[in-house]
Amino acid sequence: MATESWFYRFLLWREKHIKEKHFILIVSLLVGLCTAASAIILKQLIHFIQHFLTGNFDAAEANYLYLLYPVVGILLSGLFVKYLVRDDISHGVTKILYAISQRKSRIKPHNMWSSIVASGVTIGFGGSVGAEAPIVLTGAAIGSNLGRLFRMEQKTLMLLVGCGAAGAIAGIFKAPIAGLVFVIEVLMLDLTMTSVLPLLISSVTAATMSYIFTGTEAMFHFSQTETFEIGRIPYVLLLGIFCGLVSLYVTRVMNRVEGMYRKVGGYWTKFVLGGVTLSVLIFLFPPLYGEGYDTITSLLNGQFAHIMDTSLFYPLHDTYFGVLIFLSLILLTKVFASSATNAGGGCGGIFAPSLYLGCIAGFIFAHTSNYFPITMYLSEKNFALLGMAGVMSGVMHAPLTGVFLIAELTGGYDLFLPLMIVSISSYLTIMMFEPHSIYSMRLAQKGELLTHHKDKAVLTLLRADDMIEKDFQAVLPDMSLGDMVKVISKSRRNVFPVVDEKGVLLGIVLLDNIRNIMFRPELYNRFHVSKFMVSAPAKIQLNSSMDTIMRTFDDTKAWNLPVIDEGGRYVGFMSKSKIFNSYREVLVENFSGD
Repeated sequence: MATESWFYRFLLWREKHIKEKHFILIVSLLVGLCTAASAIILKQLIHFIQHFLTGNFDAAEANYLYLLYPVVGILLSGLFVKYLVRDDISHGVTKILYAISQRKSRIKPHNMWSSIVASGVTIGFGGSVGAEAPIVLTGAAIGSNLGRLFRMEQKTLMLLVGCGAAGAIAGIFKAPIAGLVFVIEVLMLDLTMTSVLPLLISSVTAATMSYIFTGTEAMFHFSQTETFEIGRIPYVLLLGIFCGLVSLYVTRVMNRVEGMYRKVGGYWTKFVLGGVTLSVLIFLFPPLYGEGYDTITSLLNGQFAHIMDTSLFYPLHDTYFGVLIFLSLILLTKVFASSATNAGGGCGGIFAPSLYLGCIAGFIFAHTSNYFPITMYLSEKNFALLGMAGVMSGVMHAPLTGVFLIAELTGGYDLFLPLMIVSISSYLTIMMFEPHSIYSMRLAQKGELLTHHKDKAVLTLLRADDMIEKDFQAVLPDMSLGDMVKVISKSRRNVFPVVDEKGVLLGIVLLDNIRNIMFRPELYNRFHVSKFMVSAPAKIQLNSSMDTIMRTFDDTKAWNLPVIDEGGRYVGFMSKSKIFNSYREVLVENFSGD
């Protein structure tokens, strides 16, 4: 009680002495510090477990422990989530998008630590996923809960969620610009003068903390020994198209495989199926173990042979086609390994797999092109780096994030022009087939995705349930005109739903249509509702999105439309005027200039 009293006094003191906009900057600094600490802890936990388990493996021999470790990892992670966390913590970025789309920006407190433990164990034991989505969810949860602790308003909470996500990306990758751009492109927060500074503070603070505790060198060591020439731009464009197609493959296959796992029975069935699939794939292709950053480092430094260490394919490590076939098989199977990891009970994201697949795709493109003497020689190191930006841009639908992240990750700033070319061409390629990223497609299918399009964003924030009006008097089809007049005298509405004894909507009665007979008592017993009722211009399904509802209003030109449930039973009416009033309120509250 004493602590609460002290804290409340602090909040009152803060309101009097510190302006809201200044306090937001202070909180964004705290968010940056906390997210950096979380990112460092997660990275160290993963590296410790991986080194402890695989540090003494023989490079020239296949190791059968690859069949055991991943299964143990997803089992421990799955049991931790199932019995301790008791909440779904997968698809971290999608959860953040949902929290922002609903304008609540409330993320459960356990997400500040649960994703670190679950993903650390999953990836450390070999789960073929990335740590970035879990740490982004962790950072967003830190921002959300710090904001709630200090009683910040909803609009500020959303900004702090973005600060947490930006700090997480900046902290784990040492990439402050990429953290800022990620929030704008992927989380789709609007960039205003009041939001850019807190986002920058969180990003720079988190990156600085990572520099202090893990060194100032780039995450991936890359030395550009071959300069990029303008004559290679056509090949960069082709690489971008190839990366876009790879991104399409990743998005489509992962979506379908996850859908197949969802249809499988209970938890243990999914665990067995996912665990067996993952362990067999890792045993056959050891580079699928964990995040795969060692493979990226090897390809960026021209050490191709090392990627076949501890695998059954090791005897072919010094052959041209051996390396090409091995990497091509990894390119095809990585999606299945990542899906099996998450479906089997593990916790991880698609961020690292996108970098991993992009690096391999870029290398395969250059390696194959160099086999033909008629083509210009392509630096396999450079194209591996460009491929990372290409696939990330395509999978995440975020070309700017791809450009700045790869430049900051590798220090490859001299390749800025080709990075932009490959990112844009990859993004344009996948946009021809998939309008939404792998993160947002689930929400888009449900009509719950907030976008930069103001009209659609406002409609997303409106709740259809809140738009239903239920003060309309329902009538039965066998009621006489006289009974109808009595109902009209007690109602303030000019539309009346007609329902049967089960509540199913049969039609509507419009006051204007019976005005010429309702004042003639001699007709009260001659006419019944079934004679003068009409069909509704359209019926709105109870679970329809606001975007669909507004299209229905536009198509019918109606001002009032009935709402029915799945069984066709009458629920209420929606009026265009109420929707417009709510639209204006949300627009002023959430999108007015700062």
